[in-house]
Formats: sequence, C-alpha cells, structure tokens
Amino acid sequence: MPEQRNLILAIALSLAILLGFEFLWPKAEVPPEQQQTAQQGQQAPGQSDAPLAPETPAPGGVAPSVPGGPADRSAVLASDAGRIRIDTPALRGSINLQGGRIDDLTLKNYGVSPDDNSPRIDLLSPAGAANPYYAEFGWVAAAGATAPTGQTVWTADTDVLRPNQPVTLTWENEQGLRFTRIIRVDEHYMFTVEQSVTNGSEQPVTLFPYGLISRSGTPATEGFFILHEGPLGVFGGTLKEVDYKDLRDEQTIERTTTGGWIGITDKYWLTALAFQPDLETKARFAYRGQGGERYQVDYLEPGMTVAPGESSTVTNHFFAGAKQVDLLDRYAEEFNITNFDLAIDFGWFYFLTKPFFYVLNWLYALVGNFGLAILAFTVIIKAIMFPLANKSYRAMSKMKKLQPEMKKLQERFADDRVRLNQEMMALYKREKANPVSGCLPILIQVPVFFALYKVLFVTIEMRHAPFYGWIQDLSAPDPTTIFNLFGLIPWTPPSFLMIGVLPLIMGITMWLQMKLNPAPPDPIQAKIMSFLPVIFTFMLAAFPAGLVLYWAWNNVLSIGQQWIIMKRADAV
Repeated sequence: MPEQRNLILAIALSLAILLGFEFLWPKAEVPPEQQQTAQQGQQAPGQSDAPLAPETPAPGGVAPSVPGGPADRSAVLASDAGRIRIDTPALRGSINLQGGRIDDLTLKNYGVSPDDNSPRIDLLSPAGAANPYYAEFGWVAAAGATAPTGQTVWTADTDVLRPNQPVTLTWENEQGLRFTRIIRVDEHYMFTVEQSVTNGSEQPVTLFPYGLISRSGTPATEGFFILHEGPLGVFGGTLKEVDYKDLRDEQTIERTTTGGWIGITDKYWLTALAFQPDLETKARFAYRGQGGERYQVDYLEPGMTVAPGESSTVTNHFFAGAKQVDLLDRYAEEFNITNFDLAIDFGWFYFLTKPFFYVLNWLYALVGNFGLAILAFTVIIKAIMFPLANKSYRAMSKMKKLQPEMKKLQERFADDRVRLNQEMMALYKREKANPVSGCLPILIQVPVFFALYKVLFVTIEMRHAPFYGWIQDLSAPDPTTIFNLFGLIPWTPPSFLMIGVLPLIMGITMWLQMKLNPAPPDPIQAKIMSFLPVIFTFMLAAFPAGLVLYWAWNNVLSIGQQWIIMKRADAV
C-alpha cells in the first residue's frame, strides 16, 4: 500500500506544482492594447546596425530626432516625404520611400479585443513614432563604392502595392551604380524583395546583400515560462531562441548557416527574414542601449562582384503577420524555409501538440465552433484510450471491493507495518489486484492536458474563439466568478477569487469521480486527496476556458465509463 500511496501522491503533487506555477506566480497583467506593441520609448532609434563585412562600414544613417519624445504614429506617417500604400486582404500600411523601409503595417483581420469594432493590430511602426519596428533591405558596399542607406530617397513606379501589383524602387549613385528593388506581396503576410544592381561605372564593385528587422523598446510580453517571445531563428536546422534579457546581457549573438530564417516573435505575431537556402549566410542578434533600447536581427549574404556593364540580382523573403499554422507550413514548403513552423512555440510535447492542433482545426471546420471541437476532440481521445481506461477502472473496482478486507488487515496489524505490508501484498496477489494500474488514467491525462494547453495558449486560431453564452474567448479564463454571484453584485474580486462557472463544474466533476475511486487507507492521504478538487478548481480558474472545458467534459465521460464498469463489478 505505501507504493500506491506514494505513486498517487507523487502524480498529484507533480501535477499540482506544474499547474500551480501560474497560480502562485501569475504572469504580469498586460493591457490588451499593449499585447502587440512595445513599452513607450522616449527617443528615435540611432544608426542602422546593418551586418558588417570585415572591411566595410555599416550602411544607414541616423533617424531624425523627435523633439520632446516620440510623435504620434499617424502624424509621423503623414509627415514623411513619400510613401507607397500597401493594400491586401490581410494587410494595410505603407513603404517609406526614404530608406525603402517596410515600416507601417496593420493586420486587417485581427483586433485588440474580441469586439468586432475594436482597433486593429498595428504590427510595424516608422522611425520617429513610439517604438519603431521595421524591416530594411540593402547592400553593404566594399571600400570605394556607395550603396543606398536608410536616408536614401527612392523613386517608385507606382503608388500602391497590392497582390499581383508589385512596386519597383530605383536609385542611382554618382558613380554610375543603379540600384533597383522590386517588392511583391501575396494575399497574406509574405513579402518578396528582389534587389538588383547594374554597374555603369568603369570599375568592378563588390556588394554584400543584407536584410534586417529593427525593434525599439522592450515589448510587453506574457512573461510565462512555457512561451517564448523575442528574437529567434533556425540555423542549420536547429531552433535558437533568445530572451530579451539575455540579448541585453550578451549584446551580440552571431551564427553562420545555410538556409533557415531569423526573426522576432510575439505571442501571436511574427516578423521574419528567410535566408536563401543555398548560400552560407551570416546571421546576428544584436542589442544597442544608447539613445533608447533597440533590438535587431539581421543577415549578411556573401559578396557579389559586379563587373562594368553587368548586373546582379538577389531575392529574399520577409514575413510580417499572424502565426497561422497552415500558412507557415505552406510558406516553408513553397519557399524552402527550414522549420518555419517552429516560430509557433509548440513546446516539449511538439509530437502531440501539433497533431492535436490539426485535429481540432479539422473538427472546427466540421462543427463551426472551437468549443464544440474541443468536446468532440475529448471524445476521440477517450475512444483511443478506451481499452487502457477500462483496464484501469476494472482494477479500481476490484480495489474498492477489497476495501473491507484491507480495513480488517489494518486493524489486525495496526502495530506491525511490515506484517501489514506483507499481508496486503498477499491479498493483492491472491485476488489478482494491481493497486498501481488505477493511476494510469492520471498518467495518460497529464501529457494530453499540457499538449492541449499549449494549443490553446499559443495558436492564433484559438485567439478570441467564442463558445456559447458568457464564454467569448476560449483562450482566456472564464470571466465570471462565484464571489460576486456571477456579476449580480457590482464588485470585481481579486484575480485569485475569479472562480467562474466552468471551473466550478470541473471541480464538481472531479469530486464525483474521486467518490467512485477506492478511498486511500491512510487518513492523512485521504484528507489530502479530498482537498484536490478544491485546489484544482482555484488553480484551473486562471487557465484558458477551453482547457477547463476539456477537463470537465473528460471528467464527465470518465465518470460515466467508470460507473458502468463498477456497476457491472458490483463495486457501487
């Protein structure tokens, strides 16, 4: 019996510790409007830190200063010398002709809150506004040549960038070098940037193509250990994640790779630069603290020597948008971007998490509601685990029938623990009972629980997904609480008292299921187990409503299955 007690306690306490991490150390509350923007900075960014070839200077210039701090974003956009409007089904924004930067993007299909009329998500912002966030492409020139910089004003052949309607930017220096940049965008979030240089001089010139993403200010993050937000990339097929704090400490982190990508991720949004799959590329994470915090990811490709009268062209891709699983998978295949789906933090249970997402998404396509999809998904999981669960429940039924005999042995050998254990083991062997097999449903449910938690927590498809009634966002906690009579009393309790309807249902079903199980023979153990439904109710109240829905419905199905089995075994 001590083995069974210790195993049950170990499982229960391990699960309680893992779940309680969020309850005891809750993530910082982030206002919705700050979910995708940085903390307010006070200065414009400094010099553009483009990648360096050994003997070349960095391109770019100093962004114009803003007296008194950052200007209003719309005012900055209106004051710029010229812009090319971006208009697609998924994006609106503009390209700054000064520097040719993609620095103004708004996601048309995503709002700050579930309200259809809420402001749309602003992903990129120009230099001069609060928290500039932009992408820049160009050339690092070898000594003796002049390449365009962040201050170069380009000439455009059109005033709108649309799918199937690219824009061509041109600029020519005094040495006879003509630079051309063709920017295309698809119907979603992928930009294709084709850069060409034609050498009209009498001397060969060597140029190094580069791309960078610059972000000023440390953005507000979820601050939760199971989710990475910040710089990341895939180098040599391996994912590298860098925390903002670590990058501030190290200043610069460099990698050399063939293929892959580098970017900056938020919980739901991503900006990323894809490397050419057949070139050895130098990639870098960088931080600069002078004049305001600035984070940058960039790459430098091998130098291209352009002979007089010749031209050279290089093509790269830039993603800026929502981390939709199917979209990232499609881009990975279409543009040969290695492990692009790893931009979504599926975690240690990747082998479960991603398949779970595909199943849920397929069910959603059938039933039209992610809450119903979760209920159907739970039924599928229960069906898959049916034989194993049946075996476990039969074992528990047998254990429950043996309780009178076990109690007699406890009374008979109350003062002899060694003899008691021997008699208990003999009883198990004689009756062919296995006290450990009853723990299998718990062991099975733990990885499923955390894999589903990751799906609900990190995938944008679950963001603002409604169920019915008061549950308008399955990725957020149940907004009701018993402590203000579910809204009847005009009082907002503290977060740890937000015990809504779904957590209460889950707690009740957990208590009912425990009543069907054999009671632990140890009184102390029995008291601990009796408090678990209450503890889990408080802890799970802070978890996504979709996860609580899964747990409660799983309990209901388990209760039905277990009651039928125990009824047949005359254990109830």
